[in-house]
Amino acid sequence: MKINNLGKKFFINSSLVILIFLIDRISKIYVISLNKKFLGSEIFSSKFLNIYLVWNEGIAFGLFSSNDSNFYNIITFLIILIIMILFYMITQSQGIQKYSLFMILGGAIGNAFDRILYKSVPDFIDFHINEFHWFIFNVADIFITIGVICMILTELIASNKKKYEDI
Repeated sequence: MKINNLGKKFFINSSLVILIFLIDRISKIYVISLNKKFLGSEIFSSKFLNIYLVWNEGIAFGLFSSNDSNFYNIITFLIILIIMILFYMITQSQGIQKYSLFMILGGAIGNAFDRILYKSVPDFIDFHINEFHWFIFNVADIFITIGVICMILTELIASNKKKYEDI
């Protein structure tokens, strides 16, 4: 393990994780309070965007939702294990890859926090075109998605670069 990555620079960079967590928490608390105020009705509705609260007991996009508490606890444990793996991966990475992992970590911690606090994750952003609705998601999911896309792009660029160097 690269010990020097755990120094001052690591802690300064980890402020990105804290910022993502705070933005996610504030947005969820705000939507939950609006949901209570409006008694569960749609908080905001437009041609392409609705804001209303849905409690997600599964993982990404509601996959593996279950009423079985043992299954829920196993999924939560696996998510916490993935968070620990992300910490290790951050110590081994650099550049755009490191910041991509920070975004994924910040979002994962935000959603894991909700799983522990509420026993589900509040999702509230609903993009749609006419009657076609995408999955309902939250701010943490946005950062996780951006981080994953950046990771995929950096890997594709690196593999293409390696191909051309081998020629």
